This record gives sequence, C-alpha cells and structure tokens, in this order.
Amino acid sequence: MQELVSLLPIVGIALLFWLLIIRPQSKRQRAVREMQSELQAGQEVILTAGVFGTIEQVTDDNLLLRIADGVVIKVAKGAVGNVVERTSDVEQQPPTED
Repeated sequence: MQELVSLLPIVGIALLFWLLIIRPQSKRQRAVREMQSELQAGQEVILTAGVFGTIEQVTDDNLLLRIADGVVIKVAKGAVGNVVERTSDVEQQPPTED
C-alpha cells in the first residue's frame, strides 16, 4: 500500500503535465490543420515566415500565393500560419499628413 502512495505524486505530476501542456498543444495543432485544409482561392493569408499574400490556386499539398503584382510563389500548405481577416477599404488607406 505504501508503494502505491509513493507513486501518487509522480502520477499527479504526469497528469498535470498532460492537462497544462500536451492537451492544449494538440488542440492548437488540430485547429491549424483544419484551417489549412479549408484554404480557398481569394483568401488573404500570412505565412509562418511573416509573408502576406492572396491565394491564387490551391492544390493537394501546395498553393500559389500572390505576394505582389506579378509575383506569385508556390508554398506548402503547412507554411500558412493564419488566414487574415479583410478590413474595409477605409482602414487600408494610409493616414494623410496634415
């Protein structure tokens, strides 16, 4: 009986480690995989390297990303970090100098 009691703190630490670190990370990974599988042409995205662009074409594992006028690059779907929500045209205009 004493042997089981001495193992209780180790089991408790392992459970805490799983609840605080492993479980939230797996949820984040699942959400990123789902987002990457739902990518569509026309969406604005940011890559994990910090490059912004608009998706031109989606294939199985890759996508063509327009990062500037006349500049299209081929990237892996796994490189997409987030889909950027489009803002209104008013917010995209640079501020005027007074």
